[in-house]
Amino acid sequence: MRRLGAAPWQLPGPGALPVGPFLLPGRERSPQPPPPRCESAAAAMRLYSLSVLYKGEPRVQLLKAAYDVSTFSFFQRSSVQEFMTFTSQLIVERSQLGSRASVKEQEYLCHVYVRSDGLAGVVIADNEYPQRVCFTLLDKVLEEFSRQVSRAEWPTGSPGTIGYAALDGYLSKYQNPRDADPMTRVQAELDETKIILHNTMESLLERGEKLDDLVSKSEVLGAQSKAFYKTARKQNSCCAVM
Repeated sequence: MRRLGAAPWQLPGPGALPVGPFLLPGRERSPQPPPPRCESAAAAMRLYSLSVLYKGEPRVQLLKAAYDVSTFSFFQRSSVQEFMTFTSQLIVERSQLGSRASVKEQEYLCHVYVRSDGLAGVVIADNEYPQRVCFTLLDKVLEEFSRQVSRAEWPTGSPGTIGYAALDGYLSKYQNPRDADPMTRVQAELDETKIILHNTMESLLERGEKLDDLVSKSEVLGAQSKAFYKTARKQNSCCAVM
C-alpha cells in the first residue's frame, strides 16, 4: 500500500516529525540548535482554539478568536495560530448553513457549527475531548455573541473591531470539560441533530482542488507560515510499502 505523508493541518503527536503546518518538528533538520520539544498534545484533553466567524459572500469573515498554543514550541506558535485560523475559515466555507460537523485528522478534531443566519463557530480540540461539550460550547458562544454584537457588524467585522471579549475566558474554563455548564436543552437538540463526520481535511475539498493551492493563495497565512508548510510537506512526501 502506498502511503503519503499525513494531512498538512494536524497537531503534534508523540515524537512527531513535521508532517504539516500544525505539526512541530520533534528534531530539527538544520545545523542550528533545536527548540524545546513540546509535550504530546494527546497526553490530556485540550482545546486549542475557539473562533467565531461569519459565512458570507464571497468569503468567510473571522470575527473573533482565542488560542492556546502553550504546548507548542515558542518558535512555531505564530505559524500554528495562523494555520488554526486558516483551517477554521476553510471548514466554515465548505460547510452548509444550519449544519454541525466534525473534521477528524488522526488524534484531533475540528468541530464546526454554522447557524442558518451565517454566524459560525469552530473549536479545534484533541479527539479525547467530548464532542458534546464542544458543540454545547459553540451553541453557548454563538447565542451570546449574537445578543451582544449587532448583526450589521458581522459581514465586515474583524477581531480588531468586534467588541466581544469572552472567548479567552471560555477557552480557559472549558479546558476541563467537567467545568462545562449542564445545558439539557442544547443536549436534547444535539441528540436530534445529525453531526457530519469528515475523516480528513481533504474530504472537504472539491474535485481537483488541492490544499497546497489554497495555502499558497491564502491571505491569512504569512510568508513564514507558508515556508513552514512547504518544508513540512517536502520532508514528508515519502511513500512506504505495507
